[in-house]
Amino acid sequence: MNLQKTYSVNEAQKKLEAYCAYQERCHKEVRNKLKEMKMIPQAVDKIMVHLIQQNYLNEERFAKAFVRGKFRIKKWGKNRLFRELKIREISKYSIDSALKEIEEDDYYKTLDELVLKRIDQVKEKNFYKKKKKVADYLLYRGWESHLIYEKLNEYLKK
Repeated sequence: MNLQKTYSVNEAQKKLEAYCAYQERCHKEVRNKLKEMKMIPQAVDKIMVHLIQQNYLNEERFAKAFVRGKFRIKKWGKNRLFRELKIREISKYSIDSALKEIEEDDYYKTLDELVLKRIDQVKEKNFYKKKKKVADYLLYRGWESHLIYEKLNEYLKK
């Protein structure tokens, strides 16, 4: 027998306040959490409005925190960051605003470090295969292709 706990609107609201206070969340995550809790659409809307008005939920703040974290820790490029925020249904305005958080100098310095590190790691003897492997690695992480090839041409000489 499946006994799913049921929540009153107030209980669910308190639970979601704690959920949002623990770490930044996007609207989609919170909406999914409420659906998992089997809340009816009117209750979901009411709680979402409350969380936004009380500033537990803020799309732009989420996007900025997401970008800072993924860039600093996972060293993702802007394409990957953009794609991941799109998946989370973040508005174009918030995404653009969040991407501006990355200092241009930091961005290029990080790409530089990643390129050099990856060139060292790839033990391919064939020049073209090595170049492709390094490029694929960086493209997967969302770095812009023109920047990657600029760096590769700078560091990998035939």
